[in-house]
Amino acid sequence: MKNRLKILRAERDWSQAELAGRLDVSRQAVNAIETGKHDPSLPLAFRMSRLFDLPIEAIFEDDANG
Repeated sequence: MKNRLKILRAERDWSQAELAGRLDVSRQAVNAIETGKHDPSLPLAFRMSRLFDLPIEAIFEDDANG
């Protein structure tokens, strides 16, 4: 699954550790999601959606179609 997490984080000038703290996850989890090594759980995706004030579809993109 592709995502815009790194871009959204950079736009706010947040480190991975800062984003992790805001989401109540580890920095390693943020890194794994940003690099596509791990997909977030649905509850975590909703937390990201609320944090960035964006629909989940604006953060994550299903790459199965392309």
